[in-house]
Amino acid sequence: MSLNDILSSARSGLNAAQSALRTVSNNVANVGTAGYAREKVTLTTGVVQGRVNGVVVGEPTRVADTFLEDTVYRRAGDMGRYDAEANYLDRLQALLGAPGSEAGLPARIDSLSAAAIAMTGLANSPQTVAAFTSSVQDTINSMQQLSQDSDQLKGDVETEVSFTVDRINGLLARIHDLNGTLTRLNGLGQSSSGAADQRMMAVEELSGLIKIAVRHQPDGRISIDSADGAVLLDRQLRALDYPMPGDGTAQASYPAISVHFADDNGLAGADTGEKLSGAASGGALDGLINLRDNVLPAFTDTLGLFFGGLAQTLNAASNGASAVPPPTALAGRPTGLIGNDRLGFTGSAQFAVTSKAGNLVATTTVDFDSLGPTATVNDMIAAVNAGLGGAATMSVDTSGTLSFTATSALNGVVIGQGSPNPSARAGVGVSQFFGLNDMVVSSSSALTPAGFRPSDPHGFGAAETAQIVLRGVDGRVLASHGLSPAPGGTFGDLVTQLNASPLGQFGSFALDGNGRFAFTPLASVSGATLSSPSDSTNRAGTGRSFTMLSGLTGGWSGLANAEMRRELSGDPQRLPLATLQTGVAMGARALGSGDVSGAVRLVDALSAAQDFAGKGRSSIDRFASTLMGGIGTAAAQATDRLTDATARKADAVNRRDSFSGVNLDEELAQMVVLQNSYSAAARVMTTASQMYDTLIEMVG
Repeated sequence: MSLNDILSSARSGLNAAQSALRTVSNNVANVGTAGYAREKVTLTTGVVQGRVNGVVVGEPTRVADTFLEDTVYRRAGDMGRYDAEANYLDRLQALLGAPGSEAGLPARIDSLSAAAIAMTGLANSPQTVAAFTSSVQDTINSMQQLSQDSDQLKGDVETEVSFTVDRINGLLARIHDLNGTLTRLNGLGQSSSGAADQRMMAVEELSGLIKIAVRHQPDGRISIDSADGAVLLDRQLRALDYPMPGDGTAQASYPAISVHFADDNGLAGADTGEKLSGAASGGALDGLINLRDNVLPAFTDTLGLFFGGLAQTLNAASNGASAVPPPTALAGRPTGLIGNDRLGFTGSAQFAVTSKAGNLVATTTVDFDSLGPTATVNDMIAAVNAGLGGAATMSVDTSGTLSFTATSALNGVVIGQGSPNPSARAGVGVSQFFGLNDMVVSSSSALTPAGFRPSDPHGFGAAETAQIVLRGVDGRVLASHGLSPAPGGTFGDLVTQLNASPLGQFGSFALDGNGRFAFTPLASVSGATLSSPSDSTNRAGTGRSFTMLSGLTGGWSGLANAEMRRELSGDPQRLPLATLQTGVAMGARALGSGDVSGAVRLVDALSAAQDFAGKGRSSIDRFASTLMGGIGTAAAQATDRLTDATARKADAVNRRDSFSGVNLDEELAQMVVLQNSYSAAARVMTTASQMYDTLIEMVG
């Protein structure tokens, strides 16, 4: 080997050692930098015309394993989802109060029961009655506040969905820009490690917001797809479009998130035709949409069902009793029935007129079985008016509201259940069904099952539509249908239409024994729930919609507009506690001022099992405890899932960083080796230089 070759090789060795030392120093300087992947210098043997000619130093390359990085991305998606769910479920649980708190719903029910028991004592007084009515209103207020808080939470989730979409768009634009930087640097043969580190951090953050699949391209670019297959990034940038204002207001329904082409600045353009399928999006977006569309509405619906069961219990007791003195008039509420509708009651009921002292003035008993199965509401009204001989008048207006009024202002009207066969339609008595003596009222609900049969006309008009959505347990929309009743059809026709709709592919609809629409999902979608985000139907001008009458969701309960009947809360003596006595002669006492038998029945009813529509039968206090406990359990499970997901992601990050991160001991050891290499190359160069000097002296 010539001296020139020796000097050239030594010089290249010095350059190689310097370059490697510079890379090692850079690694050591970034030992604590998050997302930094160590670099190494690629050294190859230089060959010129078949002869070895030193060392060729390449650009520093990034040490990384794409498999380990992709594992981090996948686990970041799980962590993002469970973090969102745990956060909001914990907030919802906090709204319910601590276990045993006096402000909690179970404590309100206990207080209500205790106040009812106090009214059954011999020392019953206006104060005990006032305490009971106050307890009823406090319980309603507590449930309404919970419902409002849930809606506020839903609005907060919607706002975060909007912010999350904006952040996803920002990250996609950044990754697209870094893709271009990496491609340019690679094409120039320069190191792209810094840009690759920045891109990895951006992708990791993105994967926590939405579940993604990352595909690595030969030129250094990456392509990104959503978990459900929508392309988010290739050589063309995309942007998500979510047309909600994000103003924190809960909505009945929300639009889908669509994918649009975007320019290099991230401005959205034409729609690609792809949409993110809700809760299948993965990541924090998945958790937020599941909370917004599934978890929080399910809680609100269950709370509504609970209120409906409580209202039916209280109203059953109040409609089976009377105040003393009895009211001059009883006014009901719209039930969805009008005068020529099928009456549908069995058993019997007593309609009476008494003096203010409770002495019987007139009475008639209507045997609904004798009226026949085709009897209408008008037939009942005619029978009552004929039986009372003008002492009182019953009528129904165009909204289906029934009223029962004494002719003389000195008298009052009373309704009692027949014995031994009390009146019943959909399991409730005639007075309760029409709301003639309700304790709890609501302008947006009939507060009882409708009791319709398949052959009954549905009474809805043309161009009226009820939107019904079916969601799986993960909140994903399985199917939706706009129910548009054909004029002149029956409720059976509506059942047929629903079963023939896309909803029918996931289960079956039927009318239950109380005239409620019941949906039985297939085993493959067990736990699927229905909601009705919009409803323009109006049965026969009564103001009662399909949603209110069907009982498919908790939206029929009327909690938002519920209250204790104002005249009862304002005057304790108006609370119905006495029972109309049967078999009493004209002029004899039919109501007693000291009678508290209605309070006794109320206490019994509060502890008895009630029908909570699709939630089965349970006592009031047990249902309240189950409702609160269910949220607590869900919050605890979400926290456990978050803990597990956090640990799994941390493990993936540790594995990635163990491979690509900086190990200070290794780098220092490498630095010693490189220093020795540098010294060796320097000695070779010194020796070659001395040989040159010696050769020159010899020649000279």
